[in-house]
Amino acid sequence: MPKRRTFSREFKLAAVKKITEQGLSYAAVAKDLSVGETLLRKWKKSLDETGALPVAPAGGQSVEAELKRLREENRQLKMERDILKKATAFFAKESN
Repeated sequence: MPKRRTFSREFKLAAVKKITEQGLSYAAVAKDLSVGETLLRKWKKSLDETGALPVAPAGGQSVEAELKRLREENRQLKMERDILKKATAFFAKESN
C-alpha cells in the first residue's frame, strides 16, 4: 500500500497563490503539481476560512521522500538534456 504524500506549508501556499493571484483553474494547477483538485479546493477553503493552512505532520520521511523524488527527476532531466544535445549535434552535422 503506497504511503500518503505530505506537502509543506510553502507548497500549499504556492498552489493556492497560483489559483488566486495568477487566476489559473483548479484543474490546471492540479495537473501541474500532480495533486487532486479536491485537495486544492480544501487548501483554499482552509486558507479563506481560518487564514492558515493545515500543517503536515512532522516527520523526516516526507522530506527524505521528496529529496529522493527530486534526485530521480534531476537524473532523468539530465539524461533527456544529454540526448537532446546529441541529437542537435547530429542534425547540425547532417545539414552541413
